[in-house]
Amino acid sequence: MSKKVYITPQGASNLRAELQYLWRDKRPKITQQVAAAAALGDRSENADYIYGKRLLREIDRRVRFLEKRLDVLAVVDRTPKDTHKIFFGAWVRLQPDNDALLTLRIVGEDEFDLGQGWISLNSPVARALLGKSVGDEVVIDRPAGKMVAEVLEVSYEGFSDEA
Repeated sequence: MSKKVYITPQGASNLRAELQYLWRDKRPKITQQVAAAAALGDRSENADYIYGKRLLREIDRRVRFLEKRLDVLAVVDRTPKDTHKIFFGAWVRLQPDNDALLTLRIVGEDEFDLGQGWISLNSPVARALLGKSVGDEVVIDRPAGKMVAEVLEVSYEGFSDEA
């Protein structure tokens, strides 16, 4: 019924840590604040009480999401047999036409971070890169138009000299 969602070991660990923090640290603190605000009397105009209850609902919603999500995650902790090709978890260096060097990592949809150059496995860029090797030319459909890039390097342990 539910399909597996791929994630790196680091990403799965981050989600577990977030769940633990919300459940063991943040939620009990907010619960105490709400109880203290409720003890003050009239709850209808008590901003601390109203805000605290709203925050508890948001925390509970995120906890439910994380618990369900962790059940369907498939942690990919092995490198593929052919490390010259681009698969999940790969670090990739690209040389787009008329653009600066681009370093990307293909990760799960729960851990993408454009600031770090981590792109989702389901993104158009990642789908265009999957299965390619060093020296291959890739055509990537983007909202801004097509981009042609050459794959310069593929690694499954990161690059030692970040560009």
